Amino acid sequence: MKKCFCLLSLICLIAFSPIHAQIENVNLGHDVYTFLKEMKVKKIISGIHDDLPNMSYGEVKKFLLEIDKKKNELSATELDFLDKFKIEFYTEDYSPANTTQLFDPDNSFFGNLSEFVSGKNKYIYYMQNDYLNFFVEGSAHAIHAQSFATKPTNAALFDLGFRARGTVLKNLGYSFSLAKGGVSGGRDFAAVVDPRLNQNFKFVENNENISNYDYTEGYLRYALSPVDNMLIAVQLGREKIKFGYGYGNSLTISGEGPNMDLLRFDFRYGILSFSSIHASTVGEYDNTIQNRYTKYIASNKIKVSIPNLFDFGIGESIVYSGRGLEWGYINPFLFYKYAEMSMQDRDNGTVFLDMQTSFLKNFELQATFFLDEDILSNLQDLDLFSNKTGYQLGFLWYQPFNLNDLSLTFEYTRIRPYVYTHNEYMNTFTGFGTILGHRIGPNSDEILSRINYNMSSRIRFNLEYRHTRSGKNILSSTGLLIKNVGGDVFQPYRYNVDDTHPSFLDGVRFDYDYITAGVHIEPWREIFFDLNYTFTQEKNITAGTKSNLSYLVLKLTMEY
Repeated sequence: MKKCFCLLSLICLIAFSPIHAQIENVNLGHDVYTFLKEMKVKKIISGIHDDLPNMSYGEVKKFLLEIDKKKNELSATELDFLDKFKIEFYTEDYSPANTTQLFDPDNSFFGNLSEFVSGKNKYIYYMQNDYLNFFVEGSAHAIHAQSFATKPTNAALFDLGFRARGTVLKNLGYSFSLAKGGVSGGRDFAAVVDPRLNQNFKFVENNENISNYDYTEGYLRYALSPVDNMLIAVQLGREKIKFGYGYGNSLTISGEGPNMDLLRFDFRYGILSFSSIHASTVGEYDNTIQNRYTKYIASNKIKVSIPNLFDFGIGESIVYSGRGLEWGYINPFLFYKYAEMSMQDRDNGTVFLDMQTSFLKNFELQATFFLDEDILSNLQDLDLFSNKTGYQLGFLWYQPFNLNDLSLTFEYTRIRPYVYTHNEYMNTFTGFGTILGHRIGPNSDEILSRINYNMSSRIRFNLEYRHTRSGKNILSSTGLLIKNVGGDVFQPYRYNVDDTHPSFLDGVRFDYDYITAGVHIEPWREIFFDLNYTFTQEKNITAGTKSNLSYLVLKLTMEY
């Protein structure tokens, strides 16, 4: 009887444990993430875990509450940001004075249509009570891009969609979204403007009269907090994720690949946090259905956060394919590399170490060391082809020289030959043909610098410069491989053929310069205009040739 009582008490503790009111996650593209990052670097808040940045609405609200307690330390623009986000995330304060909906039970349908160009929160429909939150949001995107060249090209993209999200019984969050769009103008240029199109089946297949694309996400997320300062969460579904640090791109999972179907587990308590993801994606597009395949990515990371000093983490990933789910990799409490060896070394394993500082106000350092496969047996010969390593160093300086609302970012990334490759092409570190890690790929390095300035809570300027160097494999005029220098993620090392000590940046040498300048404007709440100019120069150092591409992009986004 005593045991039954204890078990019942434990179940009640878990089922009715205090937790943030909304469990569903905020989309990674939301402006609130930038604001929270700036507040973290300013040491207003801590613990935003931007190595796995997906946060719930309730968690964001908790951070806003912390910021509100220190609002006397904020600039006028930061105060405006805080007030703007409080209106959105403090759902218990919703009223007709700050929130409108298209289908309002208290008014005639479409009676509030004029308020969609206003400063109010906007929903198609919403309801909330003590047991259920339900929000339906619409979305619309329209993009027009114009290139400036000898033969100018233009492209237009447009899509409509919606998202239904909410929380049931305070612990179960849910989200479902879809969008459908079309493309006119130059298809190739459209994919430059929006690289996500290269990972979209309908766009790549191109079997219909109008080039089109579609996106869908959806998941269930259960989270509980059985004691203070503890979080346990399990999520099942499809969502965009980012794994690891990186101001430009992460070396681990950058978030620029396709959205993946995943099972995710998170645990946080005190200074310790642990995350585990088991996800699936697909290989390169192939016209033959029988050649298409699914691949799986399993990732773990454990992190220790020392308050006001630094966060230090160690993580691992395994890519495998050609069979069903591998139960050994579903288990989050294993060191995957050793488990992979016990399964006869068929898969692609990686390990990474990362660090982020928090001991200096307004200044943050980040570093990541990425190890593809194992170098422990060849520590005396780090230039060997099998030592596939990469590293990344960077900093974010917020309010430099006491200039409010300005941030400076710098980052250097270096990736050795053959990183992300595997002797089994199906196990490359890619999804739908896109590198899941850093976009520059193997045998490359990059310098990134960026300036952001918040002129107000509704106008943000940005200027970015990237210089990339890359060594490509040498091919014949017909595309046959002449020399493999480890510069192609889909071309692994060939034993007894390729150089055992490849030189960094060997092969056909390319240099790229990217300059992007833009402004992000929100004239009315949840209605955004983005104007960006991009200039790209590609230099073939080996051949002594170069080419330029410059284009202007105007984007309208409506979330309602």
